[in-house]
Amino acid sequence: MTTAYAQRRVAPAPPAPRRSPAGPVLAVLWGGAGAVLALWWHDTGSVVGTAGRLTGAGRIAGLLCGYACAVLVALMARVPLLERRIGSDRVARWHARAGRYTICLLVTHVVLILLGYAAQDGSSILDETLTVVLDYPEMLKATAGAVILFAVGLVSAGAVRRRVSHEFWYYLHLLTYAAVFLSFGHQLALGSDLVGSRPVQAAWYALYLGVAALVGWFRILTPVRLNLRHRLRVDSVHREAPGVYSVVVWGRRLHEVGARPGQFLRWRFLTEGLRWTSTPYSLSAPPRPDLLRITVKALGHHSAAVALLRPGTRVWAEGPYGALTADRQTSHKSLLVAGGVGITPLRALFETLPGDVTLLYRARTAEDLALGGELEAVARWRGAKVLYALNGPHGHRPIITAESLRAAVPDLDAHDVYLCGPHGFARDLYEALRTAGVPDRRIHHESFEL
Repeated sequence: MTTAYAQRRVAPAPPAPRRSPAGPVLAVLWGGAGAVLALWWHDTGSVVGTAGRLTGAGRIAGLLCGYACAVLVALMARVPLLERRIGSDRVARWHARAGRYTICLLVTHVVLILLGYAAQDGSSILDETLTVVLDYPEMLKATAGAVILFAVGLVSAGAVRRRVSHEFWYYLHLLTYAAVFLSFGHQLALGSDLVGSRPVQAAWYALYLGVAALVGWFRILTPVRLNLRHRLRVDSVHREAPGVYSVVVWGRRLHEVGARPGQFLRWRFLTEGLRWTSTPYSLSAPPRPDLLRITVKALGHHSAAVALLRPGTRVWAEGPYGALTADRQTSHKSLLVAGGVGITPLRALFETLPGDVTLLYRARTAEDLALGGELEAVARWRGAKVLYALNGPHGHRPIITAESLRAAVPDLDAHDVYLCGPHGFARDLYEALRTAGVPDRRIHHESFEL
């Protein structure tokens, strides 16, 4: 174990069972969409002719798009109820899906409204577009907001996302706030379902101001408070395996951060080349009152530069986030399956999960077993098992199947399984576990592949 991080271990205690609020949260979000449709229905009389049908459908799409914009921003707000109880990966997928819905609704709204207005006025689409954009109130700002949303949606598409830097994607993504702000006035000025009703306008204001309050509190004030209070700095950096380094971070009263084994924080190291990038790294050991530790594999410029950090470097952190914790445990038996650097959150869980625990660690060679000495020490201390899946002498890669899993863990279907590793590895392991009879509710995994 890293010398600076050695500590007296305390036997893990079972946590109080907690249910995920994902179902109720989704019900509230879809209920809001239903309320928007009910608003249109209440305010709409008879729909006559092609122009009326096109305009009516455009109004529906516009109302739903306005509501989806608020949902989109709320899911970006890093609300603890969502990030820690539901899981950052799941919320990220909800956000990505909401983004796709929002763009589709925006396109539908623009096209149908312009077609309906053109049919009503007997003009061409081009002439109607120029009239709407240049002459209607708040439309220039709304057009700018729509262009920003289209740009964010384009860069977020998988084929484009893989070809741009994380920094470019991240900072362009933040322009979503500007897009929503620019379009808000248009909704109130031209939304026929909003213009004539003060209660509806008040509800719309409450929705957007509530979302703005969430963003201001959890994305701005909470991180500022955390960092001013705890004064994080790099304590030391240690090599764990080829290309893998642990960074120990010192701070004041870190137990008040509330970080738990299995969670991650977003880290920004305030030194040249790293200060403009915020990257999620999991805790690779149980938190201490004065120290936190992460373990990073050099997979890109940022992660490679982490190895060069000097003691005393200031650190800006946000979090903790993630739901890959003991709260997900449903049985007194657990299997942890790690692939490569996916060992980092599982290393912390291996020490702290209550009950019978087995760890299966997949790596290329024995030299690549990051934190291997610590795992063996923890296994001896708590009477747990550590199993390794390493390449053969000629580089042959072992295939982990349902049969091999059942052979290693005979009562596998009675275990909770915590899984962390590269996307392909995690997908194959999930399929093997389901084939082996492990219920889906007992397979716990966080993935940020959108």
